[in-house]
Amino acid sequence: MVYDIQYRINNDINLKKFLRENSYWYKDLNRNADSFKYFVNDMKVKYKLTTNDRIDKAINNISMIQSFLDVLK
Repeated sequence: MVYDIQYRINNDINLKKFLRENSYWYKDLNRNADSFKYFVNDMKVKYKLTTNDRIDKAINNISMIQSFLDVLK
C-alpha cells in the first residue's frame, strides 16, 4: 500500500476502524491507490457521515427539542 494512503488511514480513527471491519479493502487499496476515494465514500455511507445524514440528524435534534418545549408549555 502506498505510504500516503497508510498515513491517512493511520491518522483517521474512522478509516482505521472501517478498514479493520471490512478487510476486503486491503486488497483493493494495495492494487489500486486510486480506489482510496471510493474507500472513504464507502466509510462515510456506512458510518452515516455524509452531508445528508448530518442534516437529517440536525433536523431530528431540532424536532426533539421543539417537542420537548411543547410539552413544557
